[in-house]
Amino acid sequence: MLKGIPSILSPDLMKTLMEMGHGDEIVLADGNFPSASNAKRIIRCDGHGIRELLEAIMQFLPLDTYVDRPVAVMEVVPGDPFEPMIWKDYETIIGSSVSIEYVERFAFYERAKEAFAIVATSEKELYANIILKKGVIG
Repeated sequence: MLKGIPSILSPDLMKTLMEMGHGDEIVLADGNFPSASNAKRIIRCDGHGIRELLEAIMQFLPLDTYVDRPVAVMEVVPGDPFEPMIWKDYETIIGSSVSIEYVERFAFYERAKEAFAIVATSEKELYANIILKKGVIG
């Protein structure tokens, strides 16, 4: 254990965040996301939801300020009436000044395949998947 690091952040997750470079992306995937079949690197965070992981990660991960939208979520499939309330939580956690990109489902899968890592969670809310693009420490 170390002081000041939330216990929800496993050693593997902290190591991954530290190994990422400027522009690398990490996916926080909900329980329905095909994490294992899309990941170059997979980090298991079973039993945890994305909200609490995002809160912990954002204490350490700078978002990329050199792109218009350093955060992306999977957009709702056309015709699906579901409204993801979790997105409001994301805005609160990351800050309302950060623009969020909405990515079509299959384009999101393709982007996730190129991500530095996918964090597989037990998040139950639909459309909870989120991509974070790492920035630099200024």
